[in-house]
Amino acid sequence: MATTHDVAVIGLGGMGSAAAHHLAARGLRVLGLDRNGPAHDRGSSHGGSRVIRQAYFEHPDYVPLLLRSYGLWERLSRDADADLLTITGGLMIGPAGSRTVAGTRASADRWGLPYEELDAADIRRRFPAFTPGPEDVGVHEARAGFVRPEAAVAAHLRLAARDGADLRFGEPALSWAPTPGGGFRVTTPAGTHTAGRIVLCPGAWAPGLLADLGLPLTVERQVQYWFAPRGGTGPFLPGRHPVFVWEDAEGTQVYGFPAYEGPDGGVKTAFFRRGTACDPDALDRAVHPEEVDAIAAHLAPRVPDLPGRFLRGAACMYTTTPDQHFVVAAHPDHPGAVVACGFSGHGFKFVPVIGEILADLAATGTTRHPIALFDPRRPALRGGPAAPVPPDPNEVAP
Repeated sequence: MATTHDVAVIGLGGMGSAAAHHLAARGLRVLGLDRNGPAHDRGSSHGGSRVIRQAYFEHPDYVPLLLRSYGLWERLSRDADADLLTITGGLMIGPAGSRTVAGTRASADRWGLPYEELDAADIRRRFPAFTPGPEDVGVHEARAGFVRPEAAVAAHLRLAARDGADLRFGEPALSWAPTPGGGFRVTTPAGTHTAGRIVLCPGAWAPGLLADLGLPLTVERQVQYWFAPRGGTGPFLPGRHPVFVWEDAEGTQVYGFPAYEGPDGGVKTAFFRRGTACDPDALDRAVHPEEVDAIAAHLAPRVPDLPGRFLRGAACMYTTTPDQHFVVAAHPDHPGAVVACGFSGHGFKFVPVIGEILADLAATGTTRHPIALFDPRRPALRGGPAAPVPPDPNEVAP
């Protein structure tokens, strides 16, 4: 069967839009398909902001990718003439032995990243919106901040189109398969497309489109909230208030942002991984009073002025693996196919570097970036225990 495109990219949210941009910039003929519209507000890449940080409590092996990602965010901002990355500083708060605090410190120590350790009195003095308990400590990272998901997707799509990518919205991929003569066939409601290689970034639709991999993915509904603080947004403005992740003694994490949308935009906050299983084709997009009450009650003793008046909320989806690490790899059974999924609620900060990795894998079959942690055949995805990942031979210190 004749190949009409060099690469087909399935899913044009955060990762897919970045992959389409990087592939088109290399001169490849790119077809991009997405079930939703270009605004991409029906999946996982919306909500105005995502935290970005380098001292990474999830696993130290992410840090080299983050360092590259920061550079690519800055380059994307210049190339697209868009405001995408804002540095505000970031504060990780919790008991000294919590994953949020201890993991952040361990990651920073391994890679020589600068940070400050704060006790409860330091936190109250530096950031008066917070009221930590006596057991709470903080790790402050000056290079943390936030990125803008909708603007980032739009920027990647705009640059991909500029470089010749054929981007089609409202056209979901129903199935894909290798063809006898090489390459791949993608079936959509509009017909059949062919391409020499394929990049699959299906987001919350991964359990169906990547069923052959047998990945134990869970799709969860998550809610983001915006509150008008009591007394106004003054104490929460960028420059006075950091992005933060706060873990309590039971392991519940909540995160938040400065008031980056002006005095009427409120302050955004949400629970980190406290969602419910959902069907992406029937997502409950309403935000219910009991949900607002639950996060307000959690915030009240920690950020007393924040849950003043509820402004709005938005539902999105996490697609989560059992060990909460990504899946990014060449398909183990289909040479020429590349998969990216399971970003587990912490993936958006990596969007530009994942796009670069996917372009590498699709174009050459390999990448210089360390991705051993994201192997779809790792034991944690096959019912076994999560095992330490061996050093990646491509990993280099910053």
